[in-house]
Amino acid sequence: METEVKVKLEKHNKQLENRGRLLVKCPDKPGIVSVLSTFLHNYDSNIIESSQYSSDPENGTFFIRIEYHCDHLAEKSANMEKDFEEIATTHSMDYEFAYPNERKRSAIFVSKEPHCLMELLWEWQNGDLDTDIVVVISNHEDARPFVEALGIPYYYIPANKDIRKQVEAEQIRLMEEYKVDLLILARYMQILTPDFVRHFENRIINIHHSFLPAFIGAGPYERAFERGVKLIGATSHYVTNNLDEGPIIEQDVERVNHRDDVTDLKKIGRKIERRVLAKAVKWHLENRIIVQDNKTIVFH
Repeated sequence: METEVKVKLEKHNKQLENRGRLLVKCPDKPGIVSVLSTFLHNYDSNIIESSQYSSDPENGTFFIRIEYHCDHLAEKSANMEKDFEEIATTHSMDYEFAYPNERKRSAIFVSKEPHCLMELLWEWQNGDLDTDIVVVISNHEDARPFVEALGIPYYYIPANKDIRKQVEAEQIRLMEEYKVDLLILARYMQILTPDFVRHFENRIINIHHSFLPAFIGAGPYERAFERGVKLIGATSHYVTNNLDEGPIIEQDVERVNHRDDVTDLKKIGRKIERRVLAKAVKWHLENRIIVQDNKTIVFH
């Protein structure tokens, strides 16, 4: 299985070797699109996809994501990025160049519930998750067998509030050792400290049920059942120091009714969590997200 995945990756990376992405946010004014397209044209780049948004055409912020093809991009990219600095300064741009063939390295954190982890592993095996899953970290041993069966290192690190500082020091060490770009909390049921979050700003993606703030804490489905809720859902967001209040990437809901018991609600909730987290992770890996304050602009 590991060899099959590697062959798929090599073929995929070959197809993307001349593909680039440019994300920009800047004060809105006439001519920004022309400036960007002219810059890419001067490097014989062909724009494949372009999505843009303005918060207010008269006095707002302009956001754009451009995906382009450029022959011999590896040889040109350094000069392109250097030449773009002057444009960015002139137009007060925050920007990012990204290259799809430079695959991001992801770590997955999980506790006892494996459904989100399994979804991500399946997407990865199927070639639909454009990342290298380089390590899985858990405060339980439950997921070890099927993670290690895929050749992915698995670290069991018991965690609780009394030893949180040393636990996070070890986790940060592992993130550095494995050169991790993205942390995915696949139902990891531990609170991260501000110090940990600060190491990975806008690089930690979490998933939780969408009962918040109505049913914070333990037993949310039981309490939702008692209240007779009619909609349940899930939210995926970047992690900040404000618990479960980071920039939202994706949300979804399903309707339920009086015939659904607590077990049914949990099953439906897990299904929503799986697909919402997978979408959020994919969009991050495809550089489709720009964070602005505590909101996201998602080009999909």
